[in-house]
Amino acid sequence: MSPSFLFRRAGSLANVGQIFVISKTPMHFLLMFRSFSSPKQHSFTVAYLINSCGLSPETALYASRKIQFETPERADSILATLRNYGCTNTNISKIVRRFPRLLSADPEKTLLPKLEFFRSVGFSGPELASIVIANPQILKRSLENHVIPCYNFLKSVLMVNGNIVRALNKSYWLGGQSLENTVAPNIAILKEIGVPMSNISFLVTCHPTAVSQNTEKFSKIVKMVTEMGFDPMRVSFLKAVEVLAEMGESMWEHKMEAYRQWGLTGDQIMSMFRLDPLCMKSSAKKIKRVMDFLVNKMDWEPAAIARYPTVILRSLEKKIIPWCLVVKVLQMKGLVKKDLSLGFLGYSEKTFFNRFVLKYEQDVPELLNVYQGKIGILELGLASEKGDNTLVASQLHSSK
Repeated sequence: MSPSFLFRRAGSLANVGQIFVISKTPMHFLLMFRSFSSPKQHSFTVAYLINSCGLSPETALYASRKIQFETPERADSILATLRNYGCTNTNISKIVRRFPRLLSADPEKTLLPKLEFFRSVGFSGPELASIVIANPQILKRSLENHVIPCYNFLKSVLMVNGNIVRALNKSYWLGGQSLENTVAPNIAILKEIGVPMSNISFLVTCHPTAVSQNTEKFSKIVKMVTEMGFDPMRVSFLKAVEVLAEMGESMWEHKMEAYRQWGLTGDQIMSMFRLDPLCMKSSAKKIKRVMDFLVNKMDWEPAAIARYPTVILRSLEKKIIPWCLVVKVLQMKGLVKKDLSLGFLGYSEKTFFNRFVLKYEQDVPELLNVYQGKIGILELGLASEKGDNTLVASQLHSSK
């Protein structure tokens, strides 16, 4: 069943003056400005951003468009407050780069209440820093109207602070939407059909936009995924929900066509989706490149590939090509069967290495170099099985 019914550099230096770096150490920059069009205030701001916040000159110039000041007192107080709550110099550099205007905030009235709240619920040091880095604007949001309700909602769903930190690292949760009105009804739909809370927590933590869809649309997606045969008790159910929730009709059809071009039927493609919904998240270009290599260079049938859709998610250059080249060498040497399935591309690095490289390195001393991409079949003198004098090595090269 198709889901189609658901979808009907920061400016030239001439603009701000010229900067000359006259000395530089790992922790500090000393700058001298010769400004033709920039006010003294601008020059001071840029110097402060570089010297005290660790920004690069280019980034400091860009950031100075959003904030300017002539004295360091308030900004110094902001930085001191962040350090008192466990932020390192590296953390501060990232925070200021993402939200320069934070340096103009009132540390007592604006920063301290939020930082103290996060500390009171158990966040400190790296955890607190990661939350602020993800979305520094949270420090300027209302504590009572936004920060506390957001935390309480996530706590009710995710329960443990570790999951809440991972969720808050997704800036979606800090954007100001009413979670009770947008997310809660969709979570209720999932609970009603028996989706375990642990799986709901996974969706909320890793894919917040999927669970924040319009409730009517979300309900239709859930119904369709159920009708496709997905088990609500399994994580694959929510992966399918995620894919359909985040993909428009035209993009879905584009991906379907990318698979149809290799002779796969609609039923075969939907079977791939049921086996691994994420196979529809790969770009059409990636699908084409992987299919081209496996079909035209490695002689696998499209139907055989369809039985292992997870293959599409693997890196072509880092995994598919070197691992397939190792297997091709072993096949040509008669050490592994010709009809080996593509399941080996789902192995862990260690498992593949032990089963296909270490096990046969006495028989094929060069196999480790093949695995590492240092030599190809050309150097081994092994021609393609097709007998057309085309070497697999050159075929592999053309896939890149």
